[in-house]
Amino acid sequence: MLIKKNLRSLMLAAATALALPAMAQQNHASDSATIKKLYNEALSSTESYENLRYLTKKIGARLSGSPQAAAAVEWSRQVMEEMNLDTVYLQEVMVPHWVRGDKEIGRVYNSKLMGTVDMNIAALGASVGTGKQGLSAEVVEVQNFEELEKLGKKKVKGKIVFFNRPFDNTHIHTMAAYSGAVDQRGGGPVAAAKLGAVGVLVRSMANEIQDVPHTGNTRYEEGVQQIPAAAISTRDAEQLSSLLKDDPNLKFYMRMTSETLPDVLSYNVIGELKGTEKPDEIIVVGGHLDSWDIGEGAHDDGTGCMQSIEVLRLFNELGIKPKRTVRAVLFMNEENGLRGGRKYAEIAKAKGEKHIAAIESDAGGFTPRGFGIDGTDAQYSKALTWKALLAPYGLHDLTRGGGGADIGPLKGQGTVALIGFRPDSQRYFDYHHTEIDTFEQVNRREMQLGAASMASLAYLISQYGL
Repeated sequence: MLIKKNLRSLMLAAATALALPAMAQQNHASDSATIKKLYNEALSSTESYENLRYLTKKIGARLSGSPQAAAAVEWSRQVMEEMNLDTVYLQEVMVPHWVRGDKEIGRVYNSKLMGTVDMNIAALGASVGTGKQGLSAEVVEVQNFEELEKLGKKKVKGKIVFFNRPFDNTHIHTMAAYSGAVDQRGGGPVAAAKLGAVGVLVRSMANEIQDVPHTGNTRYEEGVQQIPAAAISTRDAEQLSSLLKDDPNLKFYMRMTSETLPDVLSYNVIGELKGTEKPDEIIVVGGHLDSWDIGEGAHDDGTGCMQSIEVLRLFNELGIKPKRTVRAVLFMNEENGLRGGRKYAEIAKAKGEKHIAAIESDAGGFTPRGFGIDGTDAQYSKALTWKALLAPYGLHDLTRGGGGADIGPLKGQGTVALIGFRPDSQRYFDYHHTEIDTFEQVNRREMQLGAASMASLAYLISQYGL
């Protein structure tokens, strides 16, 4: 009897082992068909692209606290409400209100070789102004903070410090080059002010030699004098550096009327499709609705927001009912404060919400390459099992490490996997934080491929968890 019982158990185990591959193959075929439908619909549609056109052309630049940011909140809420989602709502968040003021003026005015030379500058976000008269001072050039410290107060006091460290263009992924240079923009003004500088110029965060300056946020420190800080275009940075070599006593004039006003009430915009089996497990797809006040914020991050909304539209259009809740979040104030991301995480924690994954698109609307995954070994291993489903669509790069600024505050809330959507990065820093980040620079197919990529990963996570 015992032998027969053991035999039946062995036969059952063998049958199960044989059935599992067949079941896995069946699921693979079904998932592959669904992903194909997602791409077909995305590439056949113009709705998301036309939404981007409206956001950039009708609303325009959307710096936190501005009337345009408020208009973008209301418009995007209406867009999602018209999609008949399960839930659409606004989440209050107080945001900083910095204004640029008049167009900046920057010029060398006593060059022995060239006399007066106008140069392209843009105030850094959060920078104080120079006063209406502007300021003039000699310039001292440094590549990094170590060089600045070696100069000491004697050589820095009363001068404009010019941080001129370029991108390391040997990096294949331009985000790595950005990471290697951006500290001078964020921390340069404080470091220079501690040594008595009266102003700061920072080489724009760009790979190429261009005439347009790239703005971006800087930080001040309590107890340290706040001094005016501006980005200078890479072409003018090259010229200024060259002129300084021949004339160390060169003077630079800069005029900026930027200022910080009282905080303003704004909102994260949220829409979701409830999960049919595990609605308490949440998958976020998101981007940031705010942008800098120059340009139109198309690649940064209009595409990310429209792709996130498009994920939900694709599910609805194809009748896909996610097993887990899929939530699109348009975060406010990523550029100069990150308050939207922090408020979202704070409320999620207070509510005891269970996020299993968050996918952020904030690297432009270029051709998809894959995803960076910041999660447990088990989560990463599971994601790798989907590589065969994703690779046919160019999603070859499923790498460790990723996430994004707005979803970052969720880290530590359970075992949420933070996932950064990774498009091709080669052109991103041509447009990043500039006046030329406009709708015309976005290719519809590239943008829609990104939306389908995010939707495909969100679908797989909604089916099988992570």
